[in-house]
Amino acid sequence: MAELDPQAVAKEAKTIAIVGLSRDPAKPSRRIAGFLKKHDYRVIPVNPSEEEVLGERAYDTVDQIPEKVDVVNVFLRPEKTLKIAEDAVRAGAKVLWLQQGITNPEARRIAQEGGLGYIEDECIYHSVNESLQKG
Repeated sequence: MAELDPQAVAKEAKTIAIVGLSRDPAKPSRRIAGFLKKHDYRVIPVNPSEEEVLGERAYDTVDQIPEKVDVVNVFLRPEKTLKIAEDAVRAGAKVLWLQQGITNPEARRIAQEGGLGYIEDECIYHSVNESLQKG
């Protein structure tokens, strides 16, 4: 499968599930989710430790989300991404996106064999910001 252009994915996406989204405003996941919401993305928190983040109901897993998700953006350690990749495939997401510093070849295999696009080791904030600046 060809490599995805993160800016193109960011421009096309409307609904982004953020796995590991925290209520703590000091956490990168929270700051990035706030930025995405400010720019009219639908942000869905996925974190079993939270009930609600940024006014949105939080889900324990991606495959529990009752609506279609364009991007599953992950803020967790690489060893946790296998289950998330499986959940994203079951949920029918379009892209599995591992944040900067996160890579996992097995998660890539699961996502791609399940028909998902895959981006890793890339910050969604930068891709969205660059996409917005280009118009």
